[in-house]
Amino acid sequence: MTEEKIPKKVIAAIVATGLMSFCGVIVETSMNVTFPILMREFNVTTDTVQWMTSIYLLIVAIIVPLSAVLKSSFKTRTLFTVANLLFITGVIIDALAPSFAFLLLGRAVQGIGTGIALPLMFNIIMEQVPRSKLGVMMGIANLITGIAPAIGPTFGGIIANQLNWRWVFYILMPFLILSFVLGQWGITQKSPLRRERIDLFSMVMIVALFTGLVNGFSNLSSRPFISLSVGGSLLIGLVGMIGLIWRSLTIEQPVLKLSLLGNHAFAGHVLGFFLTQIVSLGFAFLLPNYIQLVNGNTSMVAGLVVLPAGFAGAIFAPLGGRILDRFGARRPILIGMGFCILSLVTFTLLSRRMSNGLISFVYIFYMAGMGMGMGCVMTSALKEVGPKDSAQGNAIMNTLQQFAGAMGTSVAATIVAASQANSHLSRATATAIGTQHAFILLTIFAVIIFISYYRSVKS
Repeated sequence: MTEEKIPKKVIAAIVATGLMSFCGVIVETSMNVTFPILMREFNVTTDTVQWMTSIYLLIVAIIVPLSAVLKSSFKTRTLFTVANLLFITGVIIDALAPSFAFLLLGRAVQGIGTGIALPLMFNIIMEQVPRSKLGVMMGIANLITGIAPAIGPTFGGIIANQLNWRWVFYILMPFLILSFVLGQWGITQKSPLRRERIDLFSMVMIVALFTGLVNGFSNLSSRPFISLSVGGSLLIGLVGMIGLIWRSLTIEQPVLKLSLLGNHAFAGHVLGFFLTQIVSLGFAFLLPNYIQLVNGNTSMVAGLVVLPAGFAGAIFAPLGGRILDRFGARRPILIGMGFCILSLVTFTLLSRRMSNGLISFVYIFYMAGMGMGMGCVMTSALKEVGPKDSAQGNAIMNTLQQFAGAMGTSVAATIVAASQANSHLSRATATAIGTQHAFILLTIFAVIIFISYYRSVKS
């Protein structure tokens, strides 16, 4: 029996779409390190600068639910071309941005591009890779985007320290051009096209849900709760949530098939996955800012401090996969979350006074746990819904991943900003206290995650 081979064009298509996701994560994690620099240069506060990450993830979360409709209605190469050109346009806007408003505009345009491109990589793998190679290519696809968080903070820190933060965007251009060329050559159309109508009511509800909740939480520290920007935004988000759930349960072809959450095992995976993203993006915001604002180091040092943890995550990912192949998903997921809780408890207890060496060492345990468990969570979750609904299950998890990322950054920034508003404390002391309060909340989330996985991951 001859071994099935993956066509070169399929590999090129996967790399092309993966590179776009890689660039999206690179910008996200690189710019987190430069937040203190941007705050000084554009004279903005902590809870304002975090919108650099939140607006990008928010836009991606709004666009990703359309992936199933876009896939069936338009050629894959056309979608990729539009996504790539949008991302390049956003990068150019950010590189030349004269004000913080233009920075946010560029990030929003990049979010539209990533929101279109992100599902394409997984759709291409599921459609065009031989079944015997499916696991290998899913691993490679996750590795492409998994490397970015490992090198992003260091990359951003070095660039901001040695050149200028704008070079973070300039340096991405060759990667995006390479992605464009590979995509034009490698992406082919396999599935038949069938025009589908986008349910506008569902999309309005999705926009209301995500925008309302993220905006409400972002303004919680700077505005009174009984205000349009906090209470009003949260109310809009709640209305959007109720409307989306009602709509998805009453039409034949919903944008997001939320009825899948009636499967308690799948719902448990989704809850854990959602909270995990909040914790991880909260981490990505808290540590670089602590290293700079509390310990008084440069952005380059902040990037170097968190670098070993990033590589630990990359190393432990294949280990988690091997454990899954041999024993099932339960062991790597629960062991991984155990490492994460250990790291979070340590940070919570010691965050009033942490050296860079301690931060680097303890963060390794968190990222190792993430690497071991997270790749297995998606596999285990989609197994619960079966092949027929795997595309919808994937859409739900990808949408929540981006939304949770925006929430994680917003929540962490809000807690730290509330502490920094205390005029009786120095900025360093207030930041340390706010960081500890944020870690307390993230630890509570991690315990909920562990319980959720313990009850829902069967084997």
